[in-house]
Amino acid sequence: MLSDIKKNESKPEILAPAGSTDSFLSAIAAGADAVYCGLKMFSARMAATNFSIKELFKLTVLAHDNGVKVYVALNTLVKPDEIEKAGSIVNKLVKYVKPDGLIVQDLAFLTLAKSAGYKGEIHLSTLANVSSPSALKVLGDFGIDRVVLPRELNIDEIKKMAENVPKDLSLEVFVHGALCYGVSGRCYWSSFFGGKSGLRGRCVQPCRRLYKQKKGMGKRFFSCQDFSVDVLVKALLTIPEISALKIEGRKKGPHYVYYTVKAYRLLRDNISDPKVKKEALWYLNNALSRKSSHYNFLPQRSFSPIDIEGDTGSGLLIGTVKGSLTQSYLIPKDELFCGDLLRIGYEDQAWHKIVRVSRAVPKHGRLHLKLVSHKKGSKIPVFLIDRREVFLEKQIASLTKKLENISELSFNASEFQFKFETGTGKKNTGKKLNVSVSRGGRQEFVGTKGLWINRNSIREVSKKEYASSWWWLPPVIWPDEEEGVEKLVNIIIRNKGKNFVLNACWQKAFFKNSKNFNLWAGPFCNISNTLSIDILLREGFAGVIVSPELNREDFLNLGEQSSALLGVVEFGMWPLCVSRTISESVKLEEPFVSPLKEQAWVKKCDGNYFVFPGWNFDIRKHRKVLEKAGYSMFVTLNEKLPKKLALSCRPGEWNWNLRLL
Repeated sequence: MLSDIKKNESKPEILAPAGSTDSFLSAIAAGADAVYCGLKMFSARMAATNFSIKELFKLTVLAHDNGVKVYVALNTLVKPDEIEKAGSIVNKLVKYVKPDGLIVQDLAFLTLAKSAGYKGEIHLSTLANVSSPSALKVLGDFGIDRVVLPRELNIDEIKKMAENVPKDLSLEVFVHGALCYGVSGRCYWSSFFGGKSGLRGRCVQPCRRLYKQKKGMGKRFFSCQDFSVDVLVKALLTIPEISALKIEGRKKGPHYVYYTVKAYRLLRDNISDPKVKKEALWYLNNALSRKSSHYNFLPQRSFSPIDIEGDTGSGLLIGTVKGSLTQSYLIPKDELFCGDLLRIGYEDQAWHKIVRVSRAVPKHGRLHLKLVSHKKGSKIPVFLIDRREVFLEKQIASLTKKLENISELSFNASEFQFKFETGTGKKNTGKKLNVSVSRGGRQEFVGTKGLWINRNSIREVSKKEYASSWWWLPPVIWPDEEEGVEKLVNIIIRNKGKNFVLNACWQKAFFKNSKNFNLWAGPFCNISNTLSIDILLREGFAGVIVSPELNREDFLNLGEQSSALLGVVEFGMWPLCVSRTISESVKLEEPFVSPLKEQAWVKKCDGNYFVFPGWNFDIRKHRKVLEKAGYSMFVTLNEKLPKKLALSCRPGEWNWNLRLL
């Protein structure tokens, strides 16, 4: 192992998160090689403080003076009416901030970066879902320099991905931080239940809520513990294709950033020293994280990240509220310092409260709290979520002084009025087509047959139906599934199948010559603007089924702007999320409900678990409006419903009448 490590002459970067100025400065103080952060717009962590262009200009100058790279996350979907705004932001970044890399999910930013003369690296966010080796082989066509891998991959799968990395492409892997229940880029739960999209950086974390299945108390069936590779990072150091070890946490405070960066620098640079490993683990254990596990990292010893009985609030559990409603207090398990930040209750409880400690409190001492609104007799947890030790405050203060000495950036906003032509070219509406998609099984199809690619669907279709059917690839393909999917695709091709819906743009790798096929980008590609569509058309796609997350105005704007063939999901079971894991406490295909009586259920589909709502997505009554806007393919997604499920009487229009946030 040690000899392998020596072969990797260039060590991977320690990549730190920063959602605030103090966290950014803490990353520099701790010795991070690079920092990633977001702006006030187009950031997948909109709940973080984030930065203005002027703030980021000064921070980037300071970072570069200290030999630290800066990557800016522009990793949300871009809606049809946001192209000019996004272009202006990219122009300002290129002219003034000069970041070392842009982290993107939406393909539109590839065009915008090129038009702005951007010369830095383009990193493809984990939200873009590059989950299988073949996908890496086509990314060069899109101009990608680095790929952020999904957190669900184990070390063997990461190595398999690395073996297939083409020249001039590198990999970035997460080593620490929060875990989402859904696969990144394949979660629509927050949007479907409340109009606040995770793909737009506004997830309200419905997976961390309490849910009931049958009778009994609500459980956090989908709330994950944190992920921590810790000492197992040694295995990643043998893979030269890995250019960065990424720490999640743009909503975290300076303490967390400093401690996690310190820990992984120690582990990277002195992995064989037992004393150093012990010190690194001390930093991680005191970083104010949730309880963590190695999750899938070791395939032979994988852990479920879900503990339905455990405390899954972010921060370090420091105790519970004692006393009465009028005289509440906390007896902390550990010493509290003046300035410590506490959260009373869980993030998903509307009444939760943030409290700053005004004086030091010894371990098992008493901290009096103001009135807390809660149900009498309930156990209320208190979490330590940030801490400002004297040594850290001094380092932040020193860097702040240097930051203040950097001249302010001034620019005329009017010089960045970005214009990009849309809606040019003759509208290609095509013949109206109704596609009804199923997973196989004998059923009647209304309209053209669509089939998810799996062994059952291929067995059941007649030879004469191969050419006329629409074949749907899975929204997520893991490395151990890729060979099987490719074999099925080849069987379809040999039987004259030609119509394919790809649910990740990178799945075009399965088709050696796209001109021989009728390839459409599916709804899981999350396409939401005409610049992304134009890129896909250049890559050989014939049409696009746009993201179902959009609202009425967005659907119609996109239809009017694009000259491409467009499709839309108009009815059926659209998943709340796709996950690679499931709690043993959750019974498959049996309804569960939220405190707001929102019903859902889980179904296993190949190597993934699909969480479906208890009602259909349904915008069929708007069909004529969509046809007029230029949509020509209308998709129904069929799922065999559980016997115990009675569909809820809900309109099912998702964001149609809402403003997508």
